[in-house]
Amino acid sequence: MSEDHPSYGIIRIPIDRVGALIGRGGKTKAQIEKYASVELLIDSETGEVEVRGSDDPIRALTTVSVVQAIGRGFSPEKAIALYNDNYQLVVISLRDYAKPGSRRIQQIRARIIGTGGRTRSIIEELTSVHISVYGDTVSLIGDYVSVEYAKEAVIKLILGSKQRTVYTYLEKVAREVRLKRIEETFG
Repeated sequence: MSEDHPSYGIIRIPIDRVGALIGRGGKTKAQIEKYASVELLIDSETGEVEVRGSDDPIRALTTVSVVQAIGRGFSPEKAIALYNDNYQLVVISLRDYAKPGSRRIQQIRARIIGTGGRTRSIIEELTSVHISVYGDTVSLIGDYVSVEYAKEAVIKLILGSKQRTVYTYLEKVAREVRLKRIEETFG
């Protein structure tokens, strides 16, 4: 693609995630470029990624979110789910809930992940949302309804709610979500 194609955004991702974006032998990068009809210009020294050109601006802008999701620790397979019209990426900065230099961020991360990843798995299972805890962020990928409930659960954990309280909240919400989906399907 040439210089006359528009740029849809420049995203900086952690250098240690550049390899995941490129993929073995450039496979992941090529798949994203082909699917979205874009060109990814990746600077592996700085972690800057530019998304250029596309006949479909919505798909190109979604590619910006896909790149950001991979940069936030998601596998490319999970990040590509963002091309589904109903899916979104939500990134929660743990810095908003802890003082700089405090150990609070590590404590929050541990609460969200849980022993052996149990808490994260339960939230993912009950909401059908993918969760990545990477650096000072917690990121969520899912449909618009489910991602809001998962975000609420994560924030409850950040603010100190007991895991059991959050699980009970999610079990109640899971029933509501199923009913909403049935209503949407059968109108």
